[in-house]
Amino acid sequence: MKIDFQHQQSAHCENGVTSNLLRYYGINLSEPMVFGIGSGYFFSHMPFYKLNGMAVTSFRVWPGLIFKRVTHRLGISVKRYKFSNPVKAMQELDNLLEKGIPVGMLVGVYQLPYFPKEYRFHFNAHNITVFGKEGDRYLVSDPVMEHLETLTHEELRKVRFAMGTYPPSGRMYCITGIPDHIDIKPAIVQGIRKTAKDMLTIPIPMFGIDGVRFLAKRMRRWPARLGEKAAILNLGQVIRMLEEIGTGGAGFRFIYAAFLQESAEILDQPWLNDLSREMTTIGDQWREFAVMAARCFKNRDKGLTSYDQLADILLDIADREEKVFKQLRKVSLT
Repeated sequence: MKIDFQHQQSAHCENGVTSNLLRYYGINLSEPMVFGIGSGYFFSHMPFYKLNGMAVTSFRVWPGLIFKRVTHRLGISVKRYKFSNPVKAMQELDNLLEKGIPVGMLVGVYQLPYFPKEYRFHFNAHNITVFGKEGDRYLVSDPVMEHLETLTHEELRKVRFAMGTYPPSGRMYCITGIPDHIDIKPAIVQGIRKTAKDMLTIPIPMFGIDGVRFLAKRMRRWPARLGEKAAILNLGQVIRMLEEIGTGGAGFRFIYAAFLQESAEILDQPWLNDLSREMTTIGDQWREFAVMAARCFKNRDKGLTSYDQLADILLDIADREEKVFKQLRKVSLT
């Protein structure tokens, strides 16, 4: 069983799976448009949520929300699955493939055999599409890979039920219905407004713009509160989340800048181009922070970069992002 599925590489897995699944059903949206309509842009620093024993810093929304929001805002029907039994999970996948339905799913990265070893780590929210089966091998479209891949039945079962933080538990999803007409403009406006609201108004200091400032405040205290060794490890965790895991924080800012540029033309609102350029500059500043933090982490600048300096960059980024989203709250269809 094999579906005529078009694989297209993307910067981020959930954006790519969503875009590829929509394309299969005749809806062509770019990765930035998927990310923007899905309100994927976010920031959080969560001391209560640990990865490798340290606080998680995230630059995007919770896994699964982009697909959920895009399909909802476009009026597309979907079905989601979660399993406790691996045998039933694989049987249901085979049933869908027999019907010619491509299936998106969450898997763990660490045991993906086609991933280069240096990129395998314990991350259980990677998205792929399975679109066929030939003998014992499943046909896989992994949007962060250049070419199509395959997994054996046992390999796929293993990554679908990987253990650790946020286990995928066999989660999978598919599209079940497409409306006769799709108007993308309201979906764009809804996506922008939701992102702006989340970045500006969540009354918990760990999220949105306040979350960036929260991280800056904690970072200043790391050496004194945690000791030099633990401070360095926490800084390394932030760098990893910013530059190595998935698309990375700066990468998401560049994707959102591209979304605003596309939206400016579709909505016929040229002022969004100005915010697109500013968002690109903010992405550059996140990259500058990552470079300086990496030098501090590896002690390559002989102690010239301090945690206070890094915190100051974060505060400047927060001020600039806040200005952008205050303007984006004004977006409308007219």
